[in-house]
Amino acid sequence: MPQSYGDRLAVVTVTYSPGDALAEFLDSLEKATTRPYTVVLADNGSLDGAPERASAERDGVELLRIGENIGYGAAANRGIAGLGDEVGWVVVANPDVVWQPGSLDELVAAGERTPRAGALGPLIRDSDGTVYPSARLLPSLGRGAGHALFGAVWPRNPWTRAYRQSETAVAERDAGWLSGSCLLLRRTAFDSVDGFDSRYFMYFEDVDLGERLGKAGWRNRYVPSAEVVHTGGHATTANARVSARMLAEHHGSAYRYLAGHYPGPLYAPLRLALRAGLAVRSALSTARTPR
Repeated sequence: MPQSYGDRLAVVTVTYSPGDALAEFLDSLEKATTRPYTVVLADNGSLDGAPERASAERDGVELLRIGENIGYGAAANRGIAGLGDEVGWVVVANPDVVWQPGSLDELVAAGERTPRAGALGPLIRDSDGTVYPSARLLPSLGRGAGHALFGAVWPRNPWTRAYRQSETAVAERDAGWLSGSCLLLRRTAFDSVDGFDSRYFMYFEDVDLGERLGKAGWRNRYVPSAEVVHTGGHATTANARVSARMLAEHHGSAYRYLAGHYPGPLYAPLRLALRAGLAVRSALSTARTPR
């Protein structure tokens, strides 16, 4: 029988030397909802002291020391697993997100009026105000491979436009998956699919979660009346070495996701072609990384 949860709200953010962004995240969160909430900092081995300061200086902020970098989805799973049964709504968000006033209340309200909504995502803006395409179709072989191979060199290609839903009207709607940088999760739905797949160290854990939620009968609901700003990549753009590693992780996760849909010896040539194409894309992207 599925676990029964209450209607309390918790926020889990995965930290890895988040710097000043964490304080801005927590400050903006106070204006994002009128509901009581707790915050869990699932810390993957920060060295800057920011998570320790936040938990010591702020009420309702708990530090979960993981001690090593186990990846985004695995750390989020750990943070959620430690919550009490009174928590039925869980936000998973990057610590470099800035919440707009009332935005979290908007997400919860959408979840309450949409009983099969398992994941709900806000409109996400980049720091320059551009709307990030955070509610997308699932990457089929055609869309996924086309976007992976041509997205960096031909941004307006038809596969990327279709996959990102870039030309879809900004309105509340269902999506194939929602960006894991800021998600509200119905905990019963999250449990029903055993949470994030920890094999994804970083990237595509949100794509995979959205797909599994959909297969289990839940909806991935885009709620643009809720808005956040993702100031972006504080932990991944600190230097060229880290950025190059994250590019490699992205392409490795893309291969894991796409190849996982085509197992067995019959599809070995296809998987080989995917690996080769993604390796070329990774090399080109790394060459363009500022040094």
